[in-house]
Amino acid sequence: MTAAPALSIQGLGFSYGAKRALDGVAFNLAPGAFCALLGPNGAGKSTLFSLMTRLFTTPEGRIEVMGHDLSRAPNAALATMGVVFQQTTLDPDLSVRRNLAYFAALHGIAGRDRDRRIDAVLDRLAMRARGNERARDLNGGHKRRVEIARALLHDPRVLLLDEATVGLDAATRGDITTHVHALAAEQGITVLWATHLTDEVLPDDRLLVLHQGRILADTTAAGFAPHGQLREAFLDLTGGAPHAAI
Repeated sequence: MTAAPALSIQGLGFSYGAKRALDGVAFNLAPGAFCALLGPNGAGKSTLFSLMTRLFTTPEGRIEVMGHDLSRAPNAALATMGVVFQQTTLDPDLSVRRNLAYFAALHGIAGRDRDRRIDAVLDRLAMRARGNERARDLNGGHKRRVEIARALLHDPRVLLLDEATVGLDAATRGDITTHVHALAAEQGITVLWATHLTDEVLPDDRLLVLHQGRILADTTAAGFAPHGQLREAFLDLTGGAPHAAI
């Protein structure tokens, strides 16, 4: 029997006034899948994430997370998700541990369970030694690791990352993408990784290409670019869109 999708998007649409930001977006992600959502800046990736996290709502289409309809049971759906947004949201004056403890409190996690979870996610991201450092004193890569650790604190089954490596150097981006791939492979977490950078996509990754609010391709990276020229294939499909992948 085929497992039910961990994340299901059906017929999703959204407009900013006369501007159509998303138009009939539809896809399913299986439990434990890593999926790269590849699109140039302005393709609609952040709008999609805003809808999936209920920052925006729309009457067009349906979003289900672990079987929960986001519009009908938002609390149940959101409780199964972890999110890393493009802009950092850490409190710069709090330590790493205090940032995580504050987030844990929002989820009703306290006492020994909170401490155990914090230790576990910091170990998973190789950040235990920096637990008492202030967030403002961390470099960009370590801040991103803390934000991923925070997103994992409540044991989500679906992890959404919107341009999570923006502004980081290539080596740091590679470390973070490798770790997130491992979360899917080893922990069974379903990952939707939004990016405009083709070098963050591995050949075996599920690949969705989003451009001008529509899904133009739904395959694997190797299937999309069988000769390994993912950047060229992506630019060709999107018409060499400005600010596209490098």
